[in-house]
Amino acid sequence: MENSQSQSRSKKKRLTQEQVRQLEKCFTVNKKLEPDLKIQLSNQLGLPQRQVSVWFQNKRARSKTQSLELQHGTLQSKLEAALSDKAKLEHQVEFLQDELKRSRNQLALFTNQDSPVENSNFGSCEEGQADQLVVFDELYACFASNGHGSSSTSWV
Repeated sequence: MENSQSQSRSKKKRLTQEQVRQLEKCFTVNKKLEPDLKIQLSNQLGLPQRQVSVWFQNKRARSKTQSLELQHGTLQSKLEAALSDKAKLEHQVEFLQDELKRSRNQLALFTNQDSPVENSNFGSCEEGQADQLVVFDELYACFASNGHGSSSTSWV
C-alpha cells in the first residue's frame, strides 16, 4: 500500500509558472470552477481535470485563510486603538476628578467652612443645594479665567 502511495506522489507533476499564471488569472474571474471551464482549462494547460479541480479547491481555501488573516489584523489594530483611547479617557477622568476635588476644597475655603468639601456635597441639585451649585459654578469660572483665584477677583 505504501508503495502505491509513493508511486502516485512521484507521478504528480508540478505546475509550470505559465500554468499557475493561467489558473490564477482564471481564478480572479471565477472563484468556482464550472464543468465547461474545467474541461477547457484542462485541455489548454495539458493537465488532468482532477488536478485543475483540486488546484481551485486549494486556492479557495488559501484565499479564505488570507482574508481571515487580513480581517484579524484589521480588528487587532482597531482593538489596540480603542484600548489606547480608553486609557487616555481614563487618565482625563482622573485629572478632571482631581481638579473638581481641588475646586470644591477651594470653594470650602472661600465660604469659610471648617472642613474640606466632600464629593457628595455638591453631587446633586436637591433643595437647598441649588444656590451652592450656582456659587460653585461662578467660582469655578472665575478660577478658570483668572488662574485659580487671583487677588483681583471681586466676590460681590
